[in-house]
Amino acid sequence: MTKMEKQIKQFLDFLQNEKKVSNNTLQSYSRDIYQYENYLSQNRINYTKVDNKKIQEYLKHLQDLNKKTSTISRNLASIRSFYQYLIRIKKMKYDPTENIQSPKIEKRVPSVLTADEIETLLSQPKNVDLKGTRDKAMLEVAYATGMRVTEMISLNIEDVNLEEGFISCKSAIKQRNIPLGSISLAALKEYIRNARPIMIKNEDEKSLFVNVNGQRLTRQGFWKIVKFYKEQAHITKDITPHILRHSFATHLLQNGADLKAIQTMLGHSDISSTQVYTQFQDAGIRDIYKRTHPRA
Repeated sequence: MTKMEKQIKQFLDFLQNEKKVSNNTLQSYSRDIYQYENYLSQNRINYTKVDNKKIQEYLKHLQDLNKKTSTISRNLASIRSFYQYLIRIKKMKYDPTENIQSPKIEKRVPSVLTADEIETLLSQPKNVDLKGTRDKAMLEVAYATGMRVTEMISLNIEDVNLEEGFISCKSAIKQRNIPLGSISLAALKEYIRNARPIMIKNEDEKSLFVNVNGQRLTRQGFWKIVKFYKEQAHITKDITPHILRHSFATHLLQNGADLKAIQTMLGHSDISSTQVYTQFQDAGIRDIYKRTHPRA
């Protein structure tokens, strides 16, 4: 193991144990830093001798590999964090990424489903078997709460309050309580009372949503379920669990919900992440503007 590899391992341990980053974030850092280490190794560059110019050359290298702007930006952030950690533990005296600007990322308009498309999608799972009951509850909860995939599959049975009608969504550093509507609450009650007890193989199983083996459902499993019902519904749009999240936020805003409340429910730390949905706030006003404003 090289010196840099040892430092990378210590850095990742620091992120996991002290910073308490999520597993997905940890994997991103690991992938970015090891890719950077591989580049330095191939070009016989000592990681402690890197300067501003060398970092720029690496970013150009990523560009030449046709990496997306967002990927390059994330790589720079990962490398910057690594060097700041090395400064912190006194293995470096300067940060070679200092004054290097992240490439500008265009904010993409999130894809959303119409209310009719949501209605069609959510009507697909039937309570005729255990899997259908689980899928109905999952899709209803995903749309009712706007939770991320990782948050959905990380839910434990204790995170659900059926009496008060809300779900506690927990991360390493914060928790938010998200209300459930009457339809999603009814679907969840049906699953918890009549399907989950049969699906779990072990009474000690804590996971809320389980697979056919009675174990915690994976991200891939959730994606497959959404894809299956999209095809059943004959919806041509690409649908992912994240699009259910976008649709949740957009429909709330279109129906008059306060942006700050939506930010809280989505778990956005910055309001600017939530503001991207304002462009869907009133499609009618936007259409009128386009038709009537002389410079629209």
